[in-house]
Amino acid sequence: MRDRICGPLILAAFAALAGPSAAADAPSSVQRIELKGDAGGKRFDGIGVVDGGGATSVLLKDYPEPQRSQILDLMYKPKFGASVSALLVEIPGDGNATQGSMPSHMHTRDDLDYTRGYMWWVMREAKKRNPALTLDGTAWSGPGWIGDQGNGFPQGGGKGEFFSTDAADYYVSWLKGLREVYGLEFDAIGSRNEKGVSYDFVKALRARLDAHGYGKVKIHSFDNWPDQSKYDFVKDMPGDKALRDAIDIISAHVNVLDKSRVPPEVREAAAAMGKPLWNTEGHVYIAGYDGAIGVVRAFNENYVHNGITKIVNWYGIAGVYTTEPYAGDKEAAIRANWPWSGHYSLNPHVWAYAHYGQFTEAGWTYLNGGSGELAGGGTFVTLKSPGKDYSVIIETREAKTPQPVRLEVGGGLSSGDVAVWRSNEREQFVRLADVAPRNGVVALTLDPNSIYSLTTTRGQQKGAFAEAPPLKAFPFPYRETFEQYARPREWGHLPRYFADIAGAFELASCPGGKGVCMRQAVPVPTHSWAPDWKPYTIIGDEQWSDYEVGADVYLNPGEEAGVMGRVNHVGTGYGFIPKGYYLQLSDGGRAELVVVRGKADKKALVGDAEQQALIKAQNDASEGGEKVLAAARVAGVGARRWHNLKLRFKGAAITGFVDGKPVLTATDGLYGKGMAGVMAGADRQKLGMPYFDNVTVNRVDGPEPAASVALPGQEPIYRASGSASARLPK
Repeated sequence: MRDRICGPLILAAFAALAGPSAAADAPSSVQRIELKGDAGGKRFDGIGVVDGGGATSVLLKDYPEPQRSQILDLMYKPKFGASVSALLVEIPGDGNATQGSMPSHMHTRDDLDYTRGYMWWVMREAKKRNPALTLDGTAWSGPGWIGDQGNGFPQGGGKGEFFSTDAADYYVSWLKGLREVYGLEFDAIGSRNEKGVSYDFVKALRARLDAHGYGKVKIHSFDNWPDQSKYDFVKDMPGDKALRDAIDIISAHVNVLDKSRVPPEVREAAAAMGKPLWNTEGHVYIAGYDGAIGVVRAFNENYVHNGITKIVNWYGIAGVYTTEPYAGDKEAAIRANWPWSGHYSLNPHVWAYAHYGQFTEAGWTYLNGGSGELAGGGTFVTLKSPGKDYSVIIETREAKTPQPVRLEVGGGLSSGDVAVWRSNEREQFVRLADVAPRNGVVALTLDPNSIYSLTTTRGQQKGAFAEAPPLKAFPFPYRETFEQYARPREWGHLPRYFADIAGAFELASCPGGKGVCMRQAVPVPTHSWAPDWKPYTIIGDEQWSDYEVGADVYLNPGEEAGVMGRVNHVGTGYGFIPKGYYLQLSDGGRAELVVVRGKADKKALVGDAEQQALIKAQNDASEGGEKVLAAARVAGVGARRWHNLKLRFKGAAITGFVDGKPVLTATDGLYGKGMAGVMAGADRQKLGMPYFDNVTVNRVDGPEPAASVALPGQEPIYRASGSASARLPK
């Protein structure tokens, strides 16, 4: 049965043109596009998204079924929603990487645990939906032990730097877990995200990959900003065989909407060496349909103007708190910010990806002569399958008036009917009437500010589910005892709703082995992608105002721990100093009540113009830094014992309690609302590793709330108990 025909027919003319002479007689105002099946062209390596560069999906794992599976279907299921063909993930490294941190599989040199975190789960769920999906990744941050024995490389800065033999071994160990535990393989891997260049490192990585059975994993490098220097290494590749053999793909971060271009000499050198060009992080920070058509224009221009054959945008699914930077209203395809309600929403970006993803696959060919600019404004690309099918993706973002074009379809391409899908401001991803080519020619008129996908393939659909549950506020009051996580590995060792901004707050056995607690598990400062502060994790609602946040804390010798409140800012995306208050206690009994007025380091102003503007906008002109509002020495406090901390907010009055007694008071009206959190102390040599239990957010002087429990359908991520779950092999 033919697919349903939808929407008004806006193709003004499907002319019956009589043979070759018709092309010569065509009006000069009609743009001719010749498609030749034997023209050849560059391999299309896919379009897709980044998951990482921060804990971008940390709340996705907490969604109940069926909403969790629906979100994943809309992102990864072929010919349903976005249908992306490429996924690039962050290899977790314990440090902040934009919106937060994710736990490493190796907190220390002697530690190895492949059950931490949710990134394994994301990849397996994505690959389960689309076995042809390509997997790629690199590190933003890394554990602090990497390079600490002086095995760094000169270009990487030597001792204590990420670029080291340790880092190469670290990558191999992660790939081993991916293969042996989760049954997945990477197609490619980067050296490190936006953190410089090291020829010695990429050579060492290639050698270690080959030696350990990962010879098929390609290396792309060096994934850097800014425009002035990101391709400097290319000029050295022809004369350095080992470097040339190590780097399979020349990669960088390219914002084509800012007219960023790959220099001609780089394109020529890449072609001479047979190296493809990839954009390993594109950005389209535009909301609504303007953002959607911007995504398609960016994908088209990456190839038309730069010869780039793989593009992944940062980022796909926004599973972060809305108080965090880049929370998904402009950047992401799907917003999954509210798991406690089951509510999620689609940005029009989903259908921008669909205009590519549902009509192409990695491994197709950019057909020579079938891509370029439209005379009246816009761009087009043509992609051919290994057979005779083809798809043409068109955008007319900059067009002012309708413009006629004619596709002249030559030999080697399907002569079948062409399906036409269109998006505009009024409606996205609508199928129009099929076109039956006459004498190999299709003529049509393109509306301005529209997206079209023309294809001889079939099976596309605008996937949808019943309306998601309504948005609800975070449950209040809230109490987490951690006892519901009897088998922490089934949950990736991550308690529900906590979003780590730095460090790794993991489920662990309580001291003495009685019950389950949460512990900050990273022992030393990390190779953080962003300027450092202290480990902390947040939870709750940015609209909370008057409340109490408390927790039982267990301090090891020399440690500090704290509770946080009215947290209304967690950094700009580069740097993660919060804005809010905290009550901190040391093992020696010193208690401090502190206001933190987070402010980005001026050195953080790197990246493209949009990143810089966001950083500036999110930091006001007020005084930065931390101010101790009150301090006291509390008797009876010591290491290796439990103490209770509580921070109370009532208007501008702030009170800090230790073991139920008010010990600190202050009046400060700088921040009137914000989220809760817990934190660990830190210095340049080590990070605190305290335990936390009974984390509670309550009404002022309210009775103790009941312990939180899972909502119906909130399932572990590593247990076979539902369609979206997957068993973690023994």
